Amino acid sequence: MALLEEAKRVAAEFEYGPDQVTRAVKEFLRQMDEGLKEPNQTLSQIPTFVTSVPDGTEKGLFLAVDLGGTNFRVCSIQLHGNATFTLTQSKIAVPHELMVAKTSKELFSFLAKQIETFLKTHHLERFEANTRRRSTVSTAEGYRDENVFRLGFTFSFPVQQVGINQGTLIRWTKGFNIADAVGKDVCVLLQTEIDALKLPVKVAALVNDTVGTLMARAYQSPGKSNSLLGAIFGTGTNGAYVEKLERITKLNKLEGVTNYDKTTGEMVVNTEWGSFDNQLSVLPNTPYDEALDKESVNPGIQMFEKRVSGMFLGEILRRAILALSQNVEVQLFRDVDSSSNDIHSTTTIAEDSPIYKQWGIDTSFLSLVQGDQSKGLQIIRQSLDRDLGVSAASHEDAQAVKELVAAIGRRSARLSAVAIGAVVIASGRLDKPPAAPLPVSQPKSAGQIAEDAKNLEIGKAISETAEKLQASAAPLLDESPLAASPTADIDVGADGSLVEFYPGFEEYIREALSEIPEIGPEGVKRISIGIAKDGSGVGAALIALVAGKTTPPLIIDL
Repeated sequence: MALLEEAKRVAAEFEYGPDQVTRAVKEFLRQMDEGLKEPNQTLSQIPTFVTSVPDGTEKGLFLAVDLGGTNFRVCSIQLHGNATFTLTQSKIAVPHELMVAKTSKELFSFLAKQIETFLKTHHLERFEANTRRRSTVSTAEGYRDENVFRLGFTFSFPVQQVGINQGTLIRWTKGFNIADAVGKDVCVLLQTEIDALKLPVKVAALVNDTVGTLMARAYQSPGKSNSLLGAIFGTGTNGAYVEKLERITKLNKLEGVTNYDKTTGEMVVNTEWGSFDNQLSVLPNTPYDEALDKESVNPGIQMFEKRVSGMFLGEILRRAILALSQNVEVQLFRDVDSSSNDIHSTTTIAEDSPIYKQWGIDTSFLSLVQGDQSKGLQIIRQSLDRDLGVSAASHEDAQAVKELVAAIGRRSARLSAVAIGAVVIASGRLDKPPAAPLPVSQPKSAGQIAEDAKNLEIGKAISETAEKLQASAAPLLDESPLAASPTADIDVGADGSLVEFYPGFEEYIREALSEIPEIGPEGVKRISIGIAKDGSGVGAALIALVAGKTTPPLIIDL
């Protein structure tokens, strides 16, 4: 049996055609509606109590922390009010033993200590000023609002949110498993450890990274008040979108819901779509998916995420490669003799190769393979040698791996389109006439900016420089027939390694969107998909700002 022929047969197991996409969209819409009406559904559809999106004019200095996977990030964000910001950050890996700790205190005290280190490193003057104030403050009430860092807490796990800074953990995902934390308010858990260190920090907003992505996209794209969805396609996958308040009928059934702004008639909803179709009624299910799920830390749940997100694609590929390499009828990574290998050697796999270890293949390997256009696929073969312990891989070996990678990546993107397409359809925005193109003002030339600076209009010159840089960094419109048109009026902000680094991921998404009858080739042109960088940091800061407008002044007893 020819290797490449067998690789194509295995790759065909990952095909997910137009009819399957359409059927999945209908089921996604059904589960969306179900989640808006009742708590504890397959799609959680969690109200976030964020009732407006930014317009790019917001200003201020805020802290944000991001626990979204295997890293913990602390950052400060200075919003300049012209759709730009300055970000300072630090990042540290979360030790695995804390991801599965016996108590939540172990994890959250570690997080609070990282915040303290960040403040001492990057905001020492303000931190020391607050320390001096703490030692001399004569009032019993402690710090007032002006002395406190407002913090947006990006917590990228399913929570039941009952206020803008209140939410209890529903379940862990992404390899975390601390039973003690489930059912507890994660903002209280973090604030308790912050207070134990006597830090002048108030957890002002609880943010899911997808909500942050939506907010960051809206802030950085002034004029795009039509931002509909923030989506993550990285270590995990999830989406948050703008929903009509009247459709979130379960708000009336949730206990402990605080007052929130009803004037906009809208609220951002966190779908937690990683759990879509845990019943596998419409999702694909190969032997590789089944084996991965069975040996995962959470069998039977997050079934959509296990077929889409970067955390799992490498493991799906590893299992497919292993199955091929163990098939005695094909010659993946095996040669009869050196004459059957195009480099006149024999292929060997190291005994400690990552191919033999669960989670041994990182999704970055898929991006490298998908993008390799080198002669003889030399880049793939070098990576097989360097990263996977496969020496002297043949050209046919590399071709086989590339077939598998393309199939797994394309399926992931097409499943991503199911979620995006369902949200777009549910919004009803395609039912409205296309929006007229927004007037585009051209940024001033360098000479004009220099003249403003010469005339001491420094603030004006700085603002114009930012606008010029932003314009030069704007993405060019794709010339493909399914690309967004210049008048695209439905905006999706996306972040994550797959959408950013996996070659052709967006094109695969758009291809599938065009196959959905309610969208079609013309409707997909109205949908723009743009990268929203630093969503978990900037977005969290923006929601902390929003929280400051809707909550009483802060007083922290230190």
